[in-house]
Amino acid sequence: MNPQSKHVQFKWYAFEDGEAFREVSRFNCFTVLLVLEGQGSVVADVSTFPFFDHSLLCFSLYQPFRIRPDGVFRGIMVNFHPEFFCLHKHRHEVSCNGVLFNNIYESPVLALSEAEFASLHLLFRGIEEEMRRPGIAQMEALLSYLKILLINASRMKMERRGALPEAVEKEPEILGRLKAAIEERFASLHSPGDYAGMLNISTAALNKVVKASLDKTLSQLIAERIVVEAKRQLYLTSKPVKQIAFELGYDDEFYFSRFFKGNVGVSPQYFRDTVGVDRANA
Repeated sequence: MNPQSKHVQFKWYAFEDGEAFREVSRFNCFTVLLVLEGQGSVVADVSTFPFFDHSLLCFSLYQPFRIRPDGVFRGIMVNFHPEFFCLHKHRHEVSCNGVLFNNIYESPVLALSEAEFASLHLLFRGIEEEMRRPGIAQMEALLSYLKILLINASRMKMERRGALPEAVEKEPEILGRLKAAIEERFASLHSPGDYAGMLNISTAALNKVVKASLDKTLSQLIAERIVVEAKRQLYLTSKPVKQIAFELGYDDEFYFSRFFKGNVGVSPQYFRDTVGVDRANA
């Protein structure tokens, strides 16, 4: 715990069933969950993804998720607050932002090989041992374990991308162009029709491609990208909410606040207060 803010900075939690995940979870921490045994589905934001034994699940700040196991479900969960380790500030050390977290185009589930599972499980167990025996430089030891865990998991996911060129080939060409357009224009274009017009395709047809490929609507995809940037600005900068809203294409601060709360579950100010990064040093 942070004694000043009272935020949970770092947490290790073993579970033997799915009781803790029956309701939608929204943590003001990043979450890394290792499935030891079990299978089922996870609902993250608005999309549903399957998972099986020996999977790694990763969720961003306040990202809503609910896990629906089919029968036995055992695993380990680690939560870390940006006060403990800020992904943006340390992006050159650990390149997991946009890979494990804050990636609106990919599943939060990473299926692991036996060797990959064994290596990550060893790190989770190392964290457990360190948590159970507080001593000299415990925070530094936990941070080292966490960094190695995130680096290894990011490498595994990046290797999947490089090893599966056929998956890229199967992705509709129009979806790749849409992703590029959203990345370039999300702060100024918020309407599905805007992107459909840019790509010379009907809104209905483009929405159908997005739904089939990503299990979400085009409107949801655009909103999620705006929210990712809004979160980044809120916990990395001291900009007023009004300025962030304006930079993201919203002239009305209150409309932006309603949009943010509708997608995240909390207001922009509450998000900033509970995330609590030292913005002066960001």
